[in-house]
Amino acid sequence: MGEWGFLSSLLDAVQEHSPMVGRFWLVVMLLFRILVLATVGSDVFEDEQEEFVCNTQQPGCKPVCYDAAFPISHYRFLVFHVVVLSAPAALFVIFAVHQAAKPGRGGPPGQRAHRLQAFYVGSVVARIAAELAFLLGQALLYGFRVQPLFVCRSRPCPHRVDCFVSRPTEKTVFIHFYFVVGLVSALLSLAELAHLLRKSRVPRAPRCPRPGERAPAPGQPAGVAEELCPPPRGALAV
Repeated sequence: MGEWGFLSSLLDAVQEHSPMVGRFWLVVMLLFRILVLATVGSDVFEDEQEEFVCNTQQPGCKPVCYDAAFPISHYRFLVFHVVVLSAPAALFVIFAVHQAAKPGRGGPPGQRAHRLQAFYVGSVVARIAAELAFLLGQALLYGFRVQPLFVCRSRPCPHRVDCFVSRPTEKTVFIHFYFVVGLVSALLSLAELAHLLRKSRVPRAPRCPRPGERAPAPGQPAGVAEELCPPPRGALAV
């Protein structure tokens, strides 16, 4: 599980910049995806090709029938799903480290924070697109039930061949579980995106002028700062 540990530590570095709903997504990703796939998924699907039995001895027939039944291995598809979902978070961590490494050249702190926030929103959008694409791909490739019997008529099989899948019920339950987790993850990502967009539209409080500064803030009409900002300490109210 070394590679899974590296991926978990990489995703854990994102929570520093995530809102609360983003941290819920991270918990779902770590516990119900990475941990379940690393501990249970490998045992469920590790023998799917060895235990795929066909009632023929024709050379080359069994591999062709297995390829027709499962164009992509369930386990490899789910692992690829997790890797693609983690890619936007990995890119964001690289961008954040790059921004922190040049504090004097990235502009004022507010501008750097704005760029970091914009990049994080882009990573959430990319995560949602990947999530929906893989959910659709899972439904189109495998459906929602692993059939115990697969009828194969592909060459070089000389006739109709019946092939049998090992533990179809257990694999069906696992596919249902993983699809539900994907839906929950997509909903959490959409909620996080809505939260980030709503937060970015909240107007900021006007900047109070410093003592001796009379010019209003950019885009702020004259007189607003005097109305919203308290008088300086020691000043007499008129």
